[in-house]
Amino acid sequence: MSNVNDRGTIKWTSLMMPEHIQALNDMWKDQEKKSKPILDEQELEELGMKLQMAIHNDLAIEVKYYKDHDYQLIKGKLSKVDNVNNTLIFQNSGRDKINLSDIIDVTII
Repeated sequence: MSNVNDRGTIKWTSLMMPEHIQALNDMWKDQEKKSKPILDEQELEELGMKLQMAIHNDLAIEVKYYKDHDYQLIKGKLSKVDNVNNTLIFQNSGRDKINLSDIIDVTII
């Protein structure tokens, strides 16, 4: 006979069809997605000033940006702000590029 406490350890997913498991996984992924915040003009101006200060004074920065329905962080020194392609280019071996419109926050470190 089974103990009442065993009910909590039963893996119900083993009784589900693979399609149901996939549907649940997709639902959980959709719930974890974050939306891109909309910055007002004052916030955009402040980001621009921080980027200018960082590039003119060769300061390290931390950039929080939006990519693939989530927030990402990158740290480093800027190589340049490319206004033609609207990207930030960092001074590292990978030459990381971030689209200016994806930037959420900039912190000088």
